[in-house]
Amino acid sequence: MNWPALASIASSPSRTAPASAPTPRTLAVSPARAVALPLLFTTGLLACVLYAPVREQPRLLWSCLGSAAILIAWTLALLASALRTQRLFVLQVMLRPQHYVQACAHASILLYWGWYWRPVYEFAPLIVAQLCFAYALDALISYSRRGSYTLGFGPFPIILSTNLFLWFKHDWFYLQLLMIVVGFAAKEFIHWTKDGRQTHIFNPSSFTLTIFSLALIATGASDLTWGQDIAITQFYPPHMYLFLFLIAMPGQLLFGVTTMTLSAVLTTYLWGLAYYGATGTYYFIDSYIPIAVFLGMHLLFTDPSTSPGTELGRIIFGALYGLTTIALYQLLGQAGLPTFYDKLLQVPLLNLTIRGIDRAVRSGVLRRFDPAQVGRSLPLRHRRLAYIAVWACVFALMSTAQGVGDRHRGQFVPFWQQACQQDRSYACRYLAQMQTNYCNAGAAWSCNELGILQGERNGDRPGAIASIQRGCDLGFQPACANVTALAGDGALVTGSPPLEDLAILLRGSKGPIADRTSASLYTLACGQGWPDSCGRSQ
Repeated sequence: MNWPALASIASSPSRTAPASAPTPRTLAVSPARAVALPLLFTTGLLACVLYAPVREQPRLLWSCLGSAAILIAWTLALLASALRTQRLFVLQVMLRPQHYVQACAHASILLYWGWYWRPVYEFAPLIVAQLCFAYALDALISYSRRGSYTLGFGPFPIILSTNLFLWFKHDWFYLQLLMIVVGFAAKEFIHWTKDGRQTHIFNPSSFTLTIFSLALIATGASDLTWGQDIAITQFYPPHMYLFLFLIAMPGQLLFGVTTMTLSAVLTTYLWGLAYYGATGTYYFIDSYIPIAVFLGMHLLFTDPSTSPGTELGRIIFGALYGLTTIALYQLLGQAGLPTFYDKLLQVPLLNLTIRGIDRAVRSGVLRRFDPAQVGRSLPLRHRRLAYIAVWACVFALMSTAQGVGDRHRGQFVPFWQQACQQDRSYACRYLAQMQTNYCNAGAAWSCNELGILQGERNGDRPGAIASIQRGCDLGFQPACANVTALAGDGALVTGSPPLEDLAILLRGSKGPIADRTSASLYTLACGQGWPDSCGRSQ
């Protein structure tokens, strides 16, 4: 075997690498040394059995052991075939910025989010196990098909991005690993020509998220995942919108995806303003743009390899993502399905439109509106800086107007009480949902208010009796008076929430309140519009 010739072939640009990709370091390796790499990562996967929750849950344990056994069998078969045919391999080392910059952004989000919702840290060893599985799988696919493997940070953004949106519960962890198989298979086998080079059609993480989301919806098995909890708890950390805005900025500068994010955010925000103007309520209930959707607009659909190449095309692509998110939220809600899928289902379909979008922009009347044509005299980096400057101004204005941030009124009970009294669209239904959640969390005042809603608005007397009785059992005296009133024909009464209930009611969509002193709670209640709370300290 001519080793220098083999190395020369392997070091040539790959079919999926852009011309600006860094030059790889190339090593010719024997079969034994080649398979040592997937075996090393498989050993890392097996190390997850040292994690106590893995050993304590048989199905989780067998998910790890079974997947490792498949990888080992594949590795041994590859080794035996290579020795029999005297096949040699090439190992390339190439660190692409689009991989490690995204990996740093994803990891930072997981670390910040996990500080305020600890299940993220508890799940972290299984994320590491997924990374080991992905590296071993990627190496085996590449060695088996091409006799070469490019080692870098490629699996990181795929795995970390997937884990920002969907986890399977421990008993179903093998499905999490199957997601990885589907994602890498799509990346390996589904290609087309874009801008003169071969590249994968679908973003691997968004493709597999869509496929499995559709399967979960079709089978009614969403409860096998932590998807709903993920979408809710990503808002727990303070200033999460600002954090995501800042953490995505390096990637936007390096890869030129700012206009996609900007157009997606603006489209969704303007729709929210129009909906509020028409109905007096909020389309996404507690925000103009839910935090998980905002995350998707920065780090899910913005893969430069699977998005349009023209600047106007990227603006259109982002607007389509915003519009489809709006539509999916409505469709899923009306069908009684979990709405957290609204940011996941459309991305592969949008990926299929990118060549058509670019053709439309490069020909005809649309071409003159392409921002790249307006700023063609500027160097590429300067144009990207200009787009980021525009996005920063838009974000600052939206933050000032509470379009994004921690203080959106839709989180808080007083807004929905007033909207319900005014018979605004869906207001009473959502207020009842809020009161149900707070009642289940132990707020006696909410149990009483829920009972009043059920009795006076919905005519649900059995439900009203049950809710008000629970409020009485929790010690709220107006609820006990209402129990007596329901036994006859007396009028139902309300009251101010006690201090211990305020600690539950005032959190809105955020995490638990840390400072529960009376002065702090009443100050917070005053800011949210609760009656008789301003100026109180006791």
